[in-house]
Amino acid sequence: MSAHTLHTVRKLLRAVPSALAGGQGGYDVEGKVVVITGAATGIGYALARLLYARGARLALVDIDGRAATAAATGLGARAVGIGADVADRADMRLAIDRVRERFGGIDVVVANAGIVPKPSSIRLMDPADFDRVLAVNLTGVFNTVHPSLDDIVAARGHVVVVSSCAAFAPGMGGSPYMVSKAGVEQFGRALRVELAASGATAGVAYFGIVDTAMTHETLDDDDMGAELGDLLPWPLNKRISPTEAAASIADGIARRAPRTIAPSGWEPYAMLRGALNVVLDQQLSTDERVRSLTNRLEQRIRAERGRAIDA
Repeated sequence: MSAHTLHTVRKLLRAVPSALAGGQGGYDVEGKVVVITGAATGIGYALARLLYARGARLALVDIDGRAATAAATGLGARAVGIGADVADRADMRLAIDRVRERFGGIDVVVANAGIVPKPSSIRLMDPADFDRVLAVNLTGVFNTVHPSLDDIVAARGHVVVVSSCAAFAPGMGGSPYMVSKAGVEQFGRALRVELAASGATAGVAYFGIVDTAMTHETLDDDDMGAELGDLLPWPLNKRISPTEAAASIADGIARRAPRTIAPSGWEPYAMLRGALNVVLDQQLSTDERVRSLTNRLEQRIRAERGRAIDA
């Protein structure tokens, strides 16, 4: 190893403690304008409640415009609800324009909206399902953040993109979600570096299993989904509430954190994923439970398609 390489490695290692601590000083959201997508329910609404209590002015954006308006009304006069589909680029530009018209500018954006696909192998997946998940979870993040960036730079504000621990976990049975969240992670990392010169910041939020309606539908109400969830060992299978997830984001905004992760049991996996995933992929590819689950999942999909044709 050359002297230059050794110097670079030492420099990187010395930077680890400060990088793990994260943040670039305090950021008070009182009086700031915060845009949250997927804000009518779940993590988004829990975050809206927390930030409203801290004095923020809020734009709650959701595909269900009525639910967004009702949620905003429930918070108070400093909140507005806006109906918009994050997968629709023109729709999101209009939504961001409405926020500017109402509040005069934007200080913080939280790209939180997301969906999950029905469990499926890649081989039997409906391509439309793959496209829809990426359109909402990944392209939707771009559609949310991009039209807001001039405001964020001018205000030296902060952007949060909501990824997931699924970004670095095995993706069998739900690959579109994992693919989309891995893309969001890289988007957030690139954005943070690019915004640094302007004094604005960006961070990536990672969550394990959050106890939302989406989780119940995917893991609890679906037998195959439940079996996939059972493959996670403790403490990775620990669930947190939407309020706990929202608190992680809110506290991350307060310190301009480059990354937040909750629950904390995922932190060692996140740090060591490069090595762990090599071993884990090998184990899962030879695990008879996984093979059986994949076969039964494909059998179910074929049976459902057969019934649809007969109908």
